[in-house]
Amino acid sequence: MTLTALGINHKTAPVALREKVAFTPDSLVSALASLKGLSSVDESVIISTCNRTEVYIKGRNVKTDIIYWLADFHGVSADDIQNHSYFYEHEDAVRHVMRVASGLDSLILGEPQILGQIKQAFSDAKHSGTVGSEFERLFQHTFSVAKRVRSETEIGANAVSVAFAAVQLAKHIFSALPKRSVLLVGAGETIELVAQHLKEQGVNRLAVANRTVTRAETLAKQLDADVLTLSQLPEHLHDFDIVISSTASQLPLIGKGMVENALKKRRNLPIFMVDLAVPRDIESQVNELSDAYLYTVDDLQHIVEQNLASREVAAQEAETIIAEQAKVFLNWKQAQKSISLVRQYRERGMASRDEAVARALNQLAEGKPAEDIMQELAYKLTNALMHGPTRVLREAAQKNDVALTQWLGQAMDITGDKQDK
Repeated sequence: MTLTALGINHKTAPVALREKVAFTPDSLVSALASLKGLSSVDESVIISTCNRTEVYIKGRNVKTDIIYWLADFHGVSADDIQNHSYFYEHEDAVRHVMRVASGLDSLILGEPQILGQIKQAFSDAKHSGTVGSEFERLFQHTFSVAKRVRSETEIGANAVSVAFAAVQLAKHIFSALPKRSVLLVGAGETIELVAQHLKEQGVNRLAVANRTVTRAETLAKQLDADVLTLSQLPEHLHDFDIVISSTASQLPLIGKGMVENALKKRRNLPIFMVDLAVPRDIESQVNELSDAYLYTVDDLQHIVEQNLASREVAAQEAETIIAEQAKVFLNWKQAQKSISLVRQYRERGMASRDEAVARALNQLAEGKPAEDIMQELAYKLTNALMHGPTRVLREAAQKNDVALTQWLGQAMDITGDKQDK
């Protein structure tokens, strides 16, 4: 049985193909059942996210089978799968799943969501009955490795998106972020990402201001936030400790005078402001005010670039951990093979014993001399025990395989230094 991984991801295939081979929660169940029916497949796990679809298999000569299975299941060309996929076996497959779980193969280096997605994929496969002892060990070990990478490196410590960087910067300025009030100006994708990160940091006092009120209401409902119109900004700006803006406005929405008035109402309590828009939503002159701290998208992009460089260094450390732990798993797998061989050898020996004893008992019942029966029993058991090792030792000697001959001699507790007189 061979461990293999076949996948398509953001590096190898366009989004149009990735969409076609993605699995929904419902189709995943039938896909696992379908894989279970293939004679070449012994164990299987399917990972399907927006950026990748991967099939992990324990089986025999499965590459062609899985390519055609995946193409047939999704109704796409097998050539498209062949031309836009990657294939790993043995140690490379082990190392790959550990790299994926640790975020080293993600679109955003070090992103943490993939680990939870793999855990869910493993759970789904387990419930579908496609996970055996080897995949149980592999994936549990993989989860442990990913956790170690997170704790022992800085792979996920620094923000690598401007939305996340904005929230992390606010966290540094206001240590007790959940106690702060936040105004989000805009309701597009960037603001949604900012809102998601704020919620993860425990912020509950949120308001959304947008030119289109219905759009603001839709986002505010998801966040349990208040809604403002853009015209209400001057009278409510002083209510917020943090203001993060990202709209498509061609002119600034928040000027120096508006912020100056807000600071007076706040009795000069500081306001932290982040302008993620291009063109700018907040006048650059706001930075001239002593209690206003304004950061632009360029400021945050510089932080992101520094953090990406830091993650690259952490990724090298993570690769070392993964290489070591892949060998740990493969050593365990090799040990399991040895255990299986020992078990088979013992079972065969005991079967020979039982057969010989049963024959001896029948002979006693027939009245044959006990001494003759004992002699025959000893001869048959000795011959059965010696036959296999003797044959291998003879073949090794004929091939002049000194290393194997010496190893067999040690195993059988003979030195070979006695000579015929």
